Amino acid sequence: MSLATIDLGVGELLLASVLVLATAAASLAFHLGMARGLLLAALRAAAQLAVLGLVLRWVFARDSAALVLVMMLAMALLAGHEAVRRTRHRVRGGKGMAMGVVLATSMAVTAYATQAVLRVEPWYEPQYLIPILGMILGNTLNGISLGLDAVLAGFRRERTRVEGLLAHGATRASAARDVVREAVRTGLVPVVNMMIAAGAISIPGMMTGQILAGEEPFSAARYQMFILFAIAGGTALGTVGVVLLATRLAFDERDRLRVDRIERVDA
Repeated sequence: MSLATIDLGVGELLLASVLVLATAAASLAFHLGMARGLLLAALRAAAQLAVLGLVLRWVFARDSAALVLVMMLAMALLAGHEAVRRTRHRVRGGKGMAMGVVLATSMAVTAYATQAVLRVEPWYEPQYLIPILGMILGNTLNGISLGLDAVLAGFRRERTRVEGLLAHGATRASAARDVVREAVRTGLVPVVNMMIAAGAISIPGMMTGQILAGEEPFSAARYQMFILFAIAGGTALGTVGVVLLATRLAFDERDRLRVDRIERVDA
């Protein structure tokens, strides 16, 4: 069996875009009001991916650790910004906190994955660092966003109960425990579901890409397992970190719940 790669040119991409046009047509037929948004999203995705491809080609052609680190830093900070932008509840100081958590956890997990597991040489090899970081960020920011929104919404919703526990002598950690636990659970649900579905229900993106690129299927499966484990670790660390720090921001130095610091942003 041949594992040769089929070249995908501009003509083939234009043919594939017919599927997006069909989706937009369905929106028009059912008066969903999504046709314009679908087309703009498709154009934006195509433009972003084309630019990314050109940037990565340029980065890969240069043997520069500094350039790789700058790109990784920019990716992590943008992911942190996006994580907060997706939430409907905000807390003062939350944006900087979330960006710091995303940066620290994604870099730590990427370093572990590339150095302890893959043992990449040289350590700054962009072929491995940038795609792995991108996959970790893309999934981790979802868990962080869900966890952050859930913990802040939980404090607003459970204000009376939390303040009652504090009034009866409970510590901040004890009074916030149920809200924190539920927020962490919420943030981890997507990655757990993704791992449950992988292989049995769906072929994950990385494995699909490697198979289409001609990689031997079982080798592609092993790489996908590795990526899933890295994503799970990044999501867990990021979600726990952002939930605990958001809890800290929601209380003052006298362990009083400050709901006035939490605001709801309408979508």
